[in-house]
Amino acid sequence: MSALLRLTGRRLLQLPVMILGITLLVFVVMSFSKVDPAIQALGEGASLDARESYREANGLNDPLLVRYFSFLGGLLHLDLGTYSARRTPVATAVGDALPVTLQLTFLGLVIAVVFSLLLGVLAALYRDRWVDKAVRVISIASLAMPSFWLAVLLIQGLTLGLGLLPAGGPLPSFTEDPGGYLARMALPAISLAVPVIGSLTRVVRTAVVEELDKDYVRTAIGAGLPRVVVVGRNVLRNALITPITVLGLRVGYLIGGAVVIEVIFALPGMGTLILNGVTNNEPNLVQGVTLTVALAFVLVNIVVDLLYVLVNPRIRTV
Repeated sequence: MSALLRLTGRRLLQLPVMILGITLLVFVVMSFSKVDPAIQALGEGASLDARESYREANGLNDPLLVRYFSFLGGLLHLDLGTYSARRTPVATAVGDALPVTLQLTFLGLVIAVVFSLLLGVLAALYRDRWVDKAVRVISIASLAMPSFWLAVLLIQGLTLGLGLLPAGGPLPSFTEDPGGYLARMALPAISLAVPVIGSLTRVVRTAVVEELDKDYVRTAIGAGLPRVVVVGRNVLRNALITPITVLGLRVGYLIGGAVVIEVIFALPGMGTLILNGVTNNEPNLVQGVTLTVALAFVLVNIVVDLLYVLVNPRIRTV
């Protein structure tokens, strides 16, 4: 437990540095936007004096470094600025959209993990047999399917063709209509998960095969322990460290992929929000969404680092 606390402490100490790096990168990139915030706020018909007064009042004429520190000060108060002529707070829009993206990412992650473990372990236990060959074909086919392409196929086949699952319309609340919520999120989550299933299945299979070839497995089975017990208690625990490492990187893909999938399925998440920001020339909105997604990726990878320790005691001294 002390090793886990030390690792947690180190990751928490690194977190502010990573956050500063992300905020600096996002702020500098967005500072090159050609959209004039004064015109965006006051409209095209505003006079030059009104525009200049707006820039002065909001610190837009200050040096870049001064504006960056003002931006950091706003972040400490969860102030990401405003957008549109109605001066809607970016933080409010992000707060409404982020839960949808996180829910979609979580559902895609659950589907990917369950099927990857099932297919990978089966392929390893029946290596070089027809089951293993079938799983290899499935994994290669999954890798060859981009999420957005698969999403279009699912809409054409299951929604327009068979009318089984909805691909549009409002998103029901899970607490009020669980069935409707899951039906609305099913196709986006499957589209997001399938490419991850392809890559993660191969990693799980390789890790389990390597573990099955070790002497302790032969010794345990030779001593009379049931094969299911050996695989469940020992092989999987020792083999999961590599898949978890890959999964940490794939979670970032899931978050980024969710942004695209939301646009295709018209989900009110971060993807739709950033598309509105780009379409309507709203740099504050784009900046807020980009920063939030990047911070979510960093936090997820810190959680994955901690999972390494829980799954594999051998690295608790690292």
